[in-house]
Amino acid sequence: MDPIRIDDPRDSRVAAYLDIRERDLAGRQGRFVAEGKVVLDLLLSSGRFGAESVLVLENRLGGLNDILHKAPADLPVYVVTSAVMDAIAGFHMHRGILAIGRKEAPQAAGPLLDTLPGRALVVVLVGIANHDNMGSIFRNAAAFGADAVLMDATSCDPLYRKAIRVSVGAALKIPFASFTDTSGFTAMLAERGFEQFALSPRGRTDIRDARPSQRLALYLGTEGEGLPESLLARLQTVRITMSKGFDSLNVAAASAIALHHFSHR
Repeated sequence: MDPIRIDDPRDSRVAAYLDIRERDLAGRQGRFVAEGKVVLDLLLSSGRFGAESVLVLENRLGGLNDILHKAPADLPVYVVTSAVMDAIAGFHMHRGILAIGRKEAPQAAGPLLDTLPGRALVVVLVGIANHDNMGSIFRNAAAFGADAVLMDATSCDPLYRKAIRVSVGAALKIPFASFTDTSGFTAMLAERGFEQFALSPRGRTDIRDARPSQRLALYLGTEGEGLPESLLARLQTVRITMSKGFDSLNVAAASAIALHHFSHR
């Protein structure tokens, strides 16, 4: 592919990259921003999401040859100076590597669960509204071999730019889907043979005494409030026991401990 030089920040060909932070808040109508070399590599190699274009600093282009060879030959690669990139983005882009990806049609939880193997570990997120936590949980899910992430309707978008960046691209790799009816979802998991554990500081069983099963769903809730009482009452609950006088961890840190413990790998 032949890189395309862009000298005008208002060039219509790079309009999708304009004012990134403001557009993060407003939404991108089925698109998302991938940022950084590792994330670009996953976008182009995973096959899950299509790429519309790449925007890169001129001094970073040479280091991307192997990655860009994974892209379709007609993928536009726009090359800019640092001043032009900052003017396009609306702030200083020190990484200097961006891409626009296309979101898939939203997947329902049931069809995704039906694709999973007989031995499976899934993460269920309820009310995770912080994008740093969302990205970190996806990163931990990838690190410990989770097969999928399922999210309720109140959880934030794992394809938000910051969530993708914090996940180091894991949000582009781990299959995910959403559900709206939590009680119906727990029944759906039970029908498919999943044992279901809810992580809570008040859990009845210490996580070290909880044994992994062939099919396991691990529930994580928002910090502070945690998982809803109605959900905790229906599920087995586990806790990460801590020192006296300290009762909880950041949900992302707790997810790493729990996923490591329950990982089949």
